[in-house]
Amino acid sequence: MMNTATNTGALSDIRVIEMGQLLAGPFCGQLLGDMGADVVKLEPPGAGDPMRLWGLGEEKVQWEVIARNKKSVSLNLRVPEGQALARRLIATADVLVENFKPGTLEKWGLAPATLQAENPGLIVARMSGYGQTGPYSDRAGFGGIGEAMGGWRYIVGEPDRPPSRMGVSIGDTLTATYGCMGVLAALHVRARTGKGQVVDAALYESVLQVMEGLVPEFDHGGVIRERSGSILPGIAPSNVYTCSDGEYMIGANKDEIWRRLAEAMGRPELADDPRYATHIARGKNQAELDSLIDAWTRTLTVDELDRLMITCSIPAGRVYRAPEMLADPHFAARGAIVEVETERFGPLRMQGAFPHLSQTPSGVRSPAPSRVGQHNREVYGDLLGIGGDELATLTAAGVI
Repeated sequence: MMNTATNTGALSDIRVIEMGQLLAGPFCGQLLGDMGADVVKLEPPGAGDPMRLWGLGEEKVQWEVIARNKKSVSLNLRVPEGQALARRLIATADVLVENFKPGTLEKWGLAPATLQAENPGLIVARMSGYGQTGPYSDRAGFGGIGEAMGGWRYIVGEPDRPPSRMGVSIGDTLTATYGCMGVLAALHVRARTGKGQVVDAALYESVLQVMEGLVPEFDHGGVIRERSGSILPGIAPSNVYTCSDGEYMIGANKDEIWRRLAEAMGRPELADDPRYATHIARGKNQAELDSLIDAWTRTLTVDELDRLMITCSIPAGRVYRAPEMLADPHFAARGAIVEVETERFGPLRMQGAFPHLSQTPSGVRSPAPSRVGQHNREVYGDLLGIGGDELATLTAAGVI
């Protein structure tokens, strides 16, 4: 079990107040919590964060990942009493994470400038569809919209079909990751200056950042990237190929690796064939080369091909689903999959904390809170000195 009371994470001295719901803000909070931060999540009284009900299957377990290493505090941010309590909590914090529509914090009297007047070292990480400025800033934005406007959706899928999507909310998690990076950079600056700042992470910009040469290719040469199915145009061979009993990924696009693959296929002459001898030539003849390799892999099982690729030192790997990940000893040895003792489901395996730090390791120290407001007494009592009677009054009034 990877539940430990000892916090040796790099951010063990950092307190984070997490506002917002669903994915971008909470995933940023998860990353910071995995690295040791004390994350206090504010949830609406009653139902709490809708993420509690997200995921596949009869029992929704996605919450167990995104809310690990967090404390749940119920708070109604839509009433003045709740906003006042939020200001008091934020005054004790190093970082505030939020992913509301721009202007929401300001409407609640929680503008970053106001909060930083009381807490000059506060870092405010703001995640939104289009950023805090610009003509689109007040538009509603979800991850899929950011993926569309950032260029991702247009190039994903088969050329003869409408744009497809990745099976996870990549726009949200990219934005959360960039938001987390911004927080870490801002903490570094604060160590020098003592001053906090605002981190402004937009969904569409986060997607745009990973689009490689998409913009300059058009700007310089008029090239528009199109949907290309399972390949990256011009990079060959690098694809998923069919075996007699499954699918297998091979990445042999580098010249010397391609030569080794040709030898492994029993066709060493292909390495010097003018159609395939160079990176440019293989890119031009990509479909033909992929068909040739696929015809060969179909004669092998996945196990046979895997052993051959390892022997020949060719970058390659099985196409994994969750069952294969859970069974793989390398995943276990690296802590890529950990078992967490959850309150609702008992032992539950999930992805581990990443990245690996040699001196201040990240980890899963506590399971996701099973109840909204589970840590009200602890947080309100320890941080704000609010006693039981006052908590009861605030609860009855719907403030917490």
